[in-house]
Amino acid sequence: MSAGRFAPSPTGAQHLGNARTYLLAYWSARKAKSKLVLRIEDVDSPRVKPWASQQAIDDLSWLGVSWEEGPDVGGSNGPYLQSQRMPLYRDALQTLIRTDRVFPCACTRKDIQEAGSAPHFDHEPAVYPGFCAGWKQGDALPAEGTYCWRFRAGDQSREFTDLVLGSRECVPAVALGAFPVTQKNGEPSYQLAVVVDDAAMGITEVVRGNDLIASTFRQIELYSALGLQVPRFAHVPLVCGPDGRRLAKRHGDTRLSLYRERGVSPAKIITWAARSAGLIDEHTHVENIESAIEHFDWSKIPERDTRVETDGFQ
Repeated sequence: MSAGRFAPSPTGAQHLGNARTYLLAYWSARKAKSKLVLRIEDVDSPRVKPWASQQAIDDLSWLGVSWEEGPDVGGSNGPYLQSQRMPLYRDALQTLIRTDRVFPCACTRKDIQEAGSAPHFDHEPAVYPGFCAGWKQGDALPAEGTYCWRFRAGDQSREFTDLVLGSRECVPAVALGAFPVTQKNGEPSYQLAVVVDDAAMGITEVVRGNDLIASTFRQIELYSALGLQVPRFAHVPLVCGPDGRRLAKRHGDTRLSLYRERGVSPAKIITWAARSAGLIDEHTHVENIESAIEHFDWSKIPERDTRVETDGFQ
């Protein structure tokens, strides 16, 4: 069975940009009659806010979003909090170590920045210079807590066809370099956790912002190394403030929880999301989340980012 997913990170409140991405994922899945999974990506432990997971669930429910599996409803592929799925990530890491696809790296961020001069992908940081890449099976490990594990990116071209952006291609070793699959404290990186979870939960479609294209190439590398099925991807335009920069606190308060508190109708947010994504024209209104499904079509979604006036729902 095909499946889509929502994967909020509980490091803060959900805002308008998050909402539109969730709605697009919802409309795509429901039009295809796919199930939906809610997963809380809480492995970024220093930044996790204790209130944010429940608030994300409340925000999504307020919009009318529903799901068949998640931390609140259960399901056969749980648990649905990444912090409770650590054994799966450790098993995947052991597979990568055993097959020599990773190496321990004790380099600091400063080491990498000072050495980084090679061209790199889009707005990504400098490519890792390979200081520790000579490590091989049987060599001693650095002191515990001083190193992460890095994935040996391939030197063959990778290509995927995005549902919004069309064909995308890069050579991971050149454009992205060796990338971390764990943190120095041993916890999994975002890249590893997402791949393991999406595969284990049977996710066949991933909808997210177009700022994560580089991550997609990294994840395709991991899917291949772990022998897992690659889902299809849709990288949607970001929501930006009036200045054209990615929506943030500097643009004012666009938290969904604030709109809820102020009594803003979910239909206003839903209609704005459908309009700004090119699904309906400026004269069309949708009454609720379900009434927009008939308008959904990936071919209508623009590649360009969307500017929004931050006081538009007051």
